[in-house]
Amino acid sequence: MDAASLNLSNLSMADNASDKQGSCLLLRYASQNSLDESSQKHVPRSGNKEKPPYHNHHHTNRAFEVMNVMRKSVFLSLVCEINLGSDLSRAHNTSVSRQNLLCDVTLISDNNSEVSAHKMVLAACSPYFYAMFTSFEESKSERVTLQGVDSTALQLLVDYVYTSEVHVTEENVQVLLPAANLLQLTDVRDACCDFLQGQLHPTNCLGIRAFADLHGCLELLSHADSYIEQHFSEVVECEEFLTLSPQQVSKLICSDRLTVPSEEKVFECVVGWVHHDLETRQTQLPLLMEHVRLPLLSQEYLMQRVEEEPLLKANLQCKDFLIEAFKYHLLKGEQKLSFKTPRTKPRQPVGLPKVLLVVGGQAPKAIRSVECFDFKEERWYQVAEMPTRRCRAGLSIIGGRVYAVGGFNGSMRVRTVDVYDPSTDQWTSCASMEARRSTLGVAVLNGCIYAVGGFDGSTGLNSAEMYDPRSHEWRLIAPMSTRRSSVGVGVVNSLLYAVGGYDGASRQCLSTVECYHPDLDSWSCVPEMSVRRSGAGVGVLDGILYAVGGHDGPLVRKSVEAYNPETETWTQVADMSFCRRNAGVVALNGLLYVVGGDDGSANLASVEVYNPKTDTWSMLPSAMGIGRSYAGVAIIDKPM
Repeated sequence: MDAASLNLSNLSMADNASDKQGSCLLLRYASQNSLDESSQKHVPRSGNKEKPPYHNHHHTNRAFEVMNVMRKSVFLSLVCEINLGSDLSRAHNTSVSRQNLLCDVTLISDNNSEVSAHKMVLAACSPYFYAMFTSFEESKSERVTLQGVDSTALQLLVDYVYTSEVHVTEENVQVLLPAANLLQLTDVRDACCDFLQGQLHPTNCLGIRAFADLHGCLELLSHADSYIEQHFSEVVECEEFLTLSPQQVSKLICSDRLTVPSEEKVFECVVGWVHHDLETRQTQLPLLMEHVRLPLLSQEYLMQRVEEEPLLKANLQCKDFLIEAFKYHLLKGEQKLSFKTPRTKPRQPVGLPKVLLVVGGQAPKAIRSVECFDFKEERWYQVAEMPTRRCRAGLSIIGGRVYAVGGFNGSMRVRTVDVYDPSTDQWTSCASMEARRSTLGVAVLNGCIYAVGGFDGSTGLNSAEMYDPRSHEWRLIAPMSTRRSSVGVGVVNSLLYAVGGYDGASRQCLSTVECYHPDLDSWSCVPEMSVRRSGAGVGVLDGILYAVGGHDGPLVRKSVEAYNPETETWTQVADMSFCRRNAGVVALNGLLYVVGGDDGSANLASVEVYNPKTDTWSMLPSAMGIGRSYAGVAIIDKPM
């Protein structure tokens, strides 16, 4: 076809197009007129509810998919198939030679790697790019160099802008987080922080903490600090700890929240850190020893280890800290309580998981077995057995160590005391009581252990005695007005209550209750319980004293009553599911746990849980490995 024919043909096509356009206009006018007329008439609609606007939930995702495809060198057919309609998609065999379709900026990383993008898309997703492309010279530039941005991170972040997806890995997180921080892509930064938080381990937590501090990731920094405090004993054994600066070590060991089995661990880690670079670090020792709580160490350790350490012998300032520790140990009673320095304050770890410890008991004879219940994992497991068989003992906790006091070894009543250290899973012994006592009551008051009543093998006891762990001595206190074996005790508002029991003289189970005032060294009577209870479990929850189960002769009770010291009244609460006597009782997180005991015919392995808010009882998901009565129970921090 020649040029003239082509022109005529085009003209003819134009005329036809004109005719069609005219027809379209006539139709439009007619349609508009009809619309105008109908708009003047009231057309009733049911319910007068307007139909909501159409919303395509996939629109934004599809649009970003197309822009991402345009950003990369691809075939136009793919673009058409995604979003441009069936007519255009028929051109699937036609490719586009142009690259980076409609891209108007090229980003250049540190090593001159280039990534093309659309300014509008970048600005819409990042305040950094919004400011750059609206207020600075880069708004007119087609090429922008980003100082301090790694090429891998830049590619990942631009991909994220278009796809909303990024895969954070161990290999890229250290370049991705600072780049995301710089470009103000906060979602990616937070994803990196979440990833690093999940990677915390004793071998890397100090490095992650430093990384978080460097880039201002405050939440990750806080998590890392908590992790380091809770895993301190493991952290100081790793290589990272030895590379810390003196200021960093000082800041770490001054924390009240350090989780350590004893202050020995803090002392040893300081000595180890100094020895790692003795020539340079020796002068930093006083700075660090200021934060080691030497008074909290045992006298034996102070004399045998600390005093003999050559580093301390050569430093006068460190000797002053040692003298302070020995002076603290020489003080007694109130003098010791009033002697306060930053180094006499016990550390108070936060958030440690707890376990339920069940010690010894009768099953059916006296046993050595010790079981733990892990509340988080909901399972029982064995820990180190006691050195000797022991049931009908009292149990108490001071300084994280568990004291099993008195009891019956299967052949005789004893006055010995065994001490369990959860951090080492070992038992040792300490000073024995003045009297042999089984079925006694034991509680901690003002940092001392009180052993009340009990049975010495021939008669019930009204005597009581107190153990001071600082002097390692037992001494007798004022006796009760009544002999009480199988007595339960509890402490409320710094007063000790002896609840029920059995009076060997009258051969009666008791409903009476006595209260010990440590300041006066005297006992007074308080209102009696509603029924007689011998072998009752006693627990304290939110300032209320609970007397659980027990028996009156052959009658084993499931009833429970609560004493309010403010109103001086006893109130009945919901009954347990089972009758129990000689059970262990302990409180945790607003709940009361009743462990084992016997129902008059058999030992029980089950544990019941009381919720005072609902006044209801439930069962612990799993029972102990064996049924036990007369066992000691306590809540301790889960051993590390």
